[in-house]
Amino acid sequence: MTDAAAMDAYLSEPRDLYRGRAMCVVRPKGAREVASVLAFCSERSIPVVPQGGNTGLVGGQTPDSSGRQIVLSLQRLDRVREVDPSSDAMTLEAGVTLLRAQEIAQSVDRYFPLSLASEGSCTIGGNLATNAGGVHVLAYGAARDLALGVEVALADGRLLSTLGKLRKDNTGYNLTQLFVGSEGTLGIITAATLKLFPRPRSRAVALLGLRDPAQALALLNFVKDHAGPGLQAFELMPRIGLELVLRHIPGARDPLGAVHPWYALVEIAGFAEGEAERVASATLSQAIDGGFARDAAMAHSLDQAESLWRLRENLSEAQKREGGSIKHDISVPIERIPAFIAEAGARIAARFPNARPVPFGHMGDGNLHYNVSQPIGGDKTAFLARWDEMNEIVHGLVHDYGGSISAEHGVGQLKRDLLPRVKDQTALDVMRALKTTLDPKGVLNPGKLL
Repeated sequence: MTDAAAMDAYLSEPRDLYRGRAMCVVRPKGAREVASVLAFCSERSIPVVPQGGNTGLVGGQTPDSSGRQIVLSLQRLDRVREVDPSSDAMTLEAGVTLLRAQEIAQSVDRYFPLSLASEGSCTIGGNLATNAGGVHVLAYGAARDLALGVEVALADGRLLSTLGKLRKDNTGYNLTQLFVGSEGTLGIITAATLKLFPRPRSRAVALLGLRDPAQALALLNFVKDHAGPGLQAFELMPRIGLELVLRHIPGARDPLGAVHPWYALVEIAGFAEGEAERVASATLSQAIDGGFARDAAMAHSLDQAESLWRLRENLSEAQKREGGSIKHDISVPIERIPAFIAEAGARIAARFPNARPVPFGHMGDGNLHYNVSQPIGGDKTAFLARWDEMNEIVHGLVHDYGGSISAEHGVGQLKRDLLPRVKDQTALDVMRALKTTLDPKGVLNPGKLL
């Protein structure tokens, strides 16, 4: 596609932080076509920017402003190659959406646990290229942990395949893991074999009111001890975040009668009918009696469960409607989350009076979306212009706490220049050596990650 209007949707990312130009958009139908495009482009040193559902939040799927790059969309690679419930595996092409992958698993009475707010649009290829996380990492791991094998188009036009359903294969380097999380800089994932799991037969979701993040940490440990592997998700939210959702999202309501400074959204699964409800009811009752929570509201229907999850899933959208927001996708050791939140809040208050931190996210695996909303009535442009200054505070503290500046969104363009400050130099040298070996002409997603 070369028509400007048709190309426009491919040239910017959801937050519109990055907008580029492209020579054209190429939409191959299969892996062989992807490989032939790369061979053509490599021979002529034409840079290629791979793109899945275009839901990424760090600009990894966006071309630069030169107009010399092409965007290679993988959305037409949408075939289901195989589903094998006996092996608990399915092989899907890269353009299959995450929601469809979940539905395919369910159609054979299995469960694919990767779950993101953008699951209706994001694609399996993009999920693997960025090592997507989501709400169930606590129980099942990130995308990297769900991949048994991948098919990859290399820069020179060759197809590499590690596709297969084997759980044990000690025949050399783990090439699958090399490409997962590489953000399209080493090769373009065209298909993947993914793990399936037994489908939970019952599910319990509850929102608990809390005093502070320290109480949330104690509650997390209590629920893990009592629910065991049934604990699927543990999400932390501040009162200010809930208030933003209640203010900006139609139909949202506070399920608890009293106001609490913090909240935890807990999901427990069971593999027998009614099991999750029984475990959750007993666990949460004991948690309140033991002082691990102040109050709780448990869903008694699928609609109620989805309503509770919408409070968490709409936090980013509510922040967007509130004005400017400086966002961070970080992780720190779980036991240090309460101290991190307290210290980050104090440092931001000293440098950015009246700015409103809204830290929320996947406390169960240590991943926080440490977002900061502009002061009420403040100037959005002026606030966002201080993004780097805010980064110095948050990312500097992340480093001090032994954390990561990118937990699940990837590096892309947004954090590329930050990486040398936080990544071991030897690790960076090895990454660059791999890049040079697999992409000697630098045509694969240049300017991203490294």
